[in-house]
Amino acid sequence: MPYPHYSYPPSVIFGLAASVLFGGRRSFRADGHACLDRLQPPLRIIGKENTPRIGPVIITFNHYYRPGFNAWWMALALAAAIPADIHFVMTGELTFPGKWYAPFGMAGSRWLLKRIARIYGFTTMPPMPPRPKDVEARSRSVRKTLAFVRQHPQAILGLAPEGGDQPGGLLNWPATGAGRFISLLACPACASAGSTGGRGRSAGSGPRILPVGTYEEDGVLYLKFGDAYALEVPEKLSADEKDRAVAEIIMRAIARELPIRLRGQFN
Repeated sequence: MPYPHYSYPPSVIFGLAASVLFGGRRSFRADGHACLDRLQPPLRIIGKENTPRIGPVIITFNHYYRPGFNAWWMALALAAAIPADIHFVMTGELTFPGKWYAPFGMAGSRWLLKRIARIYGFTTMPPMPPRPKDVEARSRSVRKTLAFVRQHPQAILGLAPEGGDQPGGLLNWPATGAGRFISLLACPACASAGSTGGRGRSAGSGPRILPVGTYEEDGVLYLKFGDAYALEVPEKLSADEKDRAVAEIIMRAIARELPIRLRGQFN
């Protein structure tokens, strides 16, 4: 299968390196446009009429993966495709499973990703799958994201619920807690367990969820935007059941925007 040719402009490489070393802020949207201008063949967008110009919106996309594909290209493509700034929730550490250099790589990635998040104004989240030692750090990241949403009521938030590379690029279940996290963002009242009556709660005037499929096909990188929807959370479920139910809603919506071969368990 042919793949697109990905490359980074020298201005972005050197500019980002200077910001990492010496401080300073950059526009991720501007850097996204600069990178996508070099993409050959060009990015192809399906459902462009669904791209938001203003929030509140939560963009949920698959964490597409194949050897040789840098996950940054998913975020860069979204930044270039949407005519507004996106606040991404990004990983705060790379784990390098099974590699001898994992301890050094993990420490170096924490240092680098923390600085990149500061440069672009993003929020970091501990890596997936969850580790017991990250409980407090994850709670801080969740609180920080919720505070950002409260302070910026028209924000466009971007996150990949799976939180990491998936074997074969197939859509997979996110880790425990992802459904509850998105519930808190889209509808704080929906995230609590033990409610009674009715068939479900919707986010009402809260952020709508915009599903996006990211994939390569016939040598082209695609973004496919679905229809935004209000999150409706089933009633009379335990906290764990509600977390799983919301995760399924989110992932099935993303699956509809992907080729069948990449839908994994969500066909």
